[in-house]
Amino acid sequence: MFSLESVMSPTRTPWFVALVVVGVIWIWIWIWRVVKWVWVRPKRVERLLKGQGFKGNPYRFLIGDTQEMFKVFMQAAKSQQSTTTFLSDDKDVAPHVTTFNHHIVNKFGKKSFSWEGPTPKVIITDPEHIKEIFNKMQDFEKPKLSPIFKLLGTGLVNLEGDTWRMHRKIINPAFHLEKLKVMLPIFLECCNDMISKWEEMVTWDEKCEIDVWPFLQNLTRDIISRTAFGSSYEEGKRIFELLKEQGGLIMKLRNVYIPGWWLLPTTTHRRMKQIDTEIRASLKRIINKREEAMKAGEEVLNNDLLGMLLESNRMESQEHGNNKTFAMTNQEVIEECNAFYLAGQETTSVLLVWTMILLSRYPNWQERAREEVLHVFGNQKPDYNGLSHLKIVTMILYEVLRLYPPLVYFNRAISKDVKLGNLFLPATVQVSLPILLIHHDRDIWGDDATEFKPERFAEGVAKATKGQVSFFPFGWGPRVCIGQNFALLEAKLVLSLLLQRFSFELSPTYTHAPVTLLTLNPKYGAHIILHKL
Repeated sequence: MFSLESVMSPTRTPWFVALVVVGVIWIWIWIWRVVKWVWVRPKRVERLLKGQGFKGNPYRFLIGDTQEMFKVFMQAAKSQQSTTTFLSDDKDVAPHVTTFNHHIVNKFGKKSFSWEGPTPKVIITDPEHIKEIFNKMQDFEKPKLSPIFKLLGTGLVNLEGDTWRMHRKIINPAFHLEKLKVMLPIFLECCNDMISKWEEMVTWDEKCEIDVWPFLQNLTRDIISRTAFGSSYEEGKRIFELLKEQGGLIMKLRNVYIPGWWLLPTTTHRRMKQIDTEIRASLKRIINKREEAMKAGEEVLNNDLLGMLLESNRMESQEHGNNKTFAMTNQEVIEECNAFYLAGQETTSVLLVWTMILLSRYPNWQERAREEVLHVFGNQKPDYNGLSHLKIVTMILYEVLRLYPPLVYFNRAISKDVKLGNLFLPATVQVSLPILLIHHDRDIWGDDATEFKPERFAEGVAKATKGQVSFFPFGWGPRVCIGQNFALLEAKLVLSLLLQRFSFELSPTYTHAPVTLLTLNPKYGAHIILHKL
């Protein structure tokens, strides 16, 4: 029979005591790790950062800057609701778009930091430091995605190390300019479909008001569907609808930080998982069909991005003796297709909508761009050589990207102690590169930094930035966006066709309210009055 005496017998006492001691030690180790995470390490890092001239709020146990962040966001929301016109033509949008980052920089200066719980986030605005961060990929990595954001795909943009290098090498050939030239007819076909709809809505003697934002979103979705998946275009459109729904659900839930909350079987969570399953199943069907077609020798299918990707993947595997470790798995191909879809349409639709809004505000620049387009193409359809010589249109697109970059900040994570110029940044610190704040920095761009002045780029980006890394809407360095040329070529073509057919002005009903969803969107659409030329 079990008894205390049997446990405490002389032969068992040493083992019992040892187990108790080990248990107590593990409990104290666990307690120490928790204390270190929520207090000791944050306070040590705070002292270290302040010793190097950084300024920020004192660390608050566990919550960090959460209270102040909530207060700032509530004040911003109240301010936006109190006016119907929200922002004037030349007012800086940064306080309304990057609300808390702007608040911290305004409060503490450019060399500042904030707290996300017990994690310090250092704000870096110095162009030399930014250059170093982009170049030192191994030291400044992409932060790990939360389970929710992984539902939007974890392709090239979120990979690191050898996996990133392998994927980049395989994907690169699909985005060479020679390959992009082949896609121009698809760009033209999709854009002409949209323009035909607009022409039906606009009569010769009347002006017509249109919210161009949904049209431009549908246009870029059509283009990426056709260029990415060719004959599987209709199935691709369904994936877009699902991604749009998924993105909306994610943005509603993005501010919830309860550990394990994602695992709760709520209606929203179940729907998000259903969407993810359906998207992956659709992409898998498309890829399997394509692989079968490629095996059957249907070379024509390689003219779309998926075909080019699969062919490049196959060649990379063959180059290494059919060693699969040097090629992407089908699951990785699916992730990259997700990235094609999301980034391929989001970036260009955002660039186009802000371009139309700004050219509506500045008719002199609209007319200069139209004169250039008509000089180069007349009324003929644009071609690649002509698009590459559009200097004024390129200046306008760069200035739009400066004022309204699709992404308003980049984050990087530090897993080990690193040197950044003359700074020392300890492990666990996160780094924020506030794109919008830097693009609007008066110390870099002058007192007119928030004004639309495409002439800044008359002699190119290098001259406009004085050789500094202060303009990076697509990133910079080795990890610069692989689809940059695709997006700019598409934007130039669409804008050229629009300028040939229409003049446009802002509707009195337009409300200027940029808001960050996945990218920088016009919150209330883009109501523009079109005139047929």
